[in-house]
Amino acid sequence: MKPASRMILLKPDYAFEREHGAPQARVCGIDEAGRGPLAGPVVAAAVILDMENCPEGLDDSKKLDEAKREALFAELSTRAEIGVGIASIDEIEELNILWATMLAMSRACAALENPPGFALIDGNRVPKLDCPARAIIGGDARVLSISAASIIAKVTRDRIMNELAAAHPGYGWETNRGYGTPEHLDALNRLGVTPHHRKSFAPIRNMLSPAIPE
Repeated sequence: MKPASRMILLKPDYAFEREHGAPQARVCGIDEAGRGPLAGPVVAAAVILDMENCPEGLDDSKKLDEAKREALFAELSTRAEIGVGIASIDEIEELNILWATMLAMSRACAALENPPGFALIDGNRVPKLDCPARAIIGGDARVLSISAASIIAKVTRDRIMNELAAAHPGYGWETNRGYGTPEHLDALNRLGVTPHHRKSFAPIRNMLSPAIPE
C-alpha cells in the first residue's frame, strides 16, 4: 500500500524581501481589506518588518481568528514600521473599487515614516508609488511583510466597522463587516440604505434604482 499523502501547509517567508535587497534595503509589503463589502471604506496597510524583532505566527489574515489578528496587530504596532491608507465611500463611488483600492495602497506606502526602496504588493496590479514595486498573486500567504500588512489592514478596517455599527445598529456590521450576508441584506430591506453603503454595488444600486416593469 502506498503511504497516505500529507498536505504541505505553506507559510509565508522572507524570500521575496531578500530577493529585492532586504534587510539592507527597505522593502515593504502592501495589502488591503474591504474590496468586497457593500458598506464601509477600503483600507490598505504597508509594513516593513525587522526580522531581528519579528512577531511569530504571521500569516494571511483570513487564516487567523480575530484574537490572533488582534494579538499580532499589537505586536506589529511596536515592532514594525507601518503605514495605513484609507479610501472613503465617496472615493469608491467616484473612482470604482479597483482604483479606490489602488489609492488606499498608495496612501499606505506614503504614510510610512521613511520611504521604502521597494514594495511588494498583494495581487496582480501595482498602484502608483514613489518606488519600484512588484505584484505577487497570493502574496498575503507567501510573503511575510504582505502577511503583516494584511493583518494591519484587516484589524484597522474591522475597528472602523465596529464604530460604524454602533452608529448604525441593525445591519450587523460588527460581525459581517459590511459584507452582503443574509442578515445585512435583510436589514437593508427593513432599514434602508445608509451614507456608508456603496451605492454603485449591485445590491444597493438595484435597491435604489429598481428595474421598471414592462
